[in-house]
Amino acid sequence: MPLTRIYLGLGSNIERESHLCAGLDALALFVQGMQCSPVFESAAVGIKSGPFFNLVVTGLTDLPLMELDRRLKFIEADNGRYAPDRKGLPLDIDVLLYGQQVGNFDGLILPRAEILKNAFVLWPLALLAPDVQHPGVLRSFAELWCDAQIDQVLAPVPFTWGDQQLTP
Repeated sequence: MPLTRIYLGLGSNIERESHLCAGLDALALFVQGMQCSPVFESAAVGIKSGPFFNLVVTGLTDLPLMELDRRLKFIEADNGRYAPDRKGLPLDIDVLLYGQQVGNFDGLILPRAEILKNAFVLWPLALLAPDVQHPGVLRSFAELWCDAQIDQVLAPVPFTWGDQQLTP
């Protein structure tokens, strides 16, 4: 299968550093040329919990979309996402973009709607891929971020993964 450019959103609100690093380590095993945005702290959206750390990663994969999504669920499970006694969200990994695909793929809707709704997705995307166009609205992520009127406060945080500083 040919390589496809993907963008993934990662978030954690429990043992945030260790779960994000574990997620990045697992992704690095099958995402080629992986690049990471800075990490931001934000208040929880849609759930009552402590603050999250969020970032966006991009890279290339030869996995079909549904196999990629299946692997992401395994990584989440390995980090306690589906544990019956969990308190919060240890690790969340969402497919934001898979190439230029637009539509509903077995319940996975692309591009992910959260791109345009949440600052903790759009700002990291704008920093990581400013000139890339959102395949649904055909505007660059930098333009979308510049024009965004999202009422969410983000704070960049010092974060190191391996030997990479993911701090803006």
